[in-house]
Amino acid sequence: MNKIKSYKDLLVWQKGLNLVSEIYVLTKSFPSEEKFGLTSQMRRSAVSVPSNIAEGWGRGTSAQYSNFLKIARGSLLELETQLLISEKLNYTKIKENIFTMIDEESKMLNSLIRKVETSA
Repeated sequence: MNKIKSYKDLLVWQKGLNLVSEIYVLTKSFPSEEKFGLTSQMRRSAVSVPSNIAEGWGRGTSAQYSNFLKIARGSLLELETQLLISEKLNYTKIKENIFTMIDEESKMLNSLIRKVETSA
């Protein structure tokens, strides 16, 4: 196993970036009147996930890192809710792979949070 030298080495961060790309592609087809509404909010939620993983990594303490990982997890669940709302409003039919990505990211964040908190 390779030593983790940077947040960029974390699979959870890498998968978070992939999720951001999927959300940007998905929201391109949303109605133009949602540009500053749901589209913007979903993109910010998605971007928040890998951003908070990176910021927490850079904070230097386990307690702060854990806190930022929890913020990332909250943003991920916020994004999941927004996806369900967009589907309910018939803006899109969500591909199952996006929910699979969210589920995987959530499990990885939960695991990393436990690891950081038990090693503190």
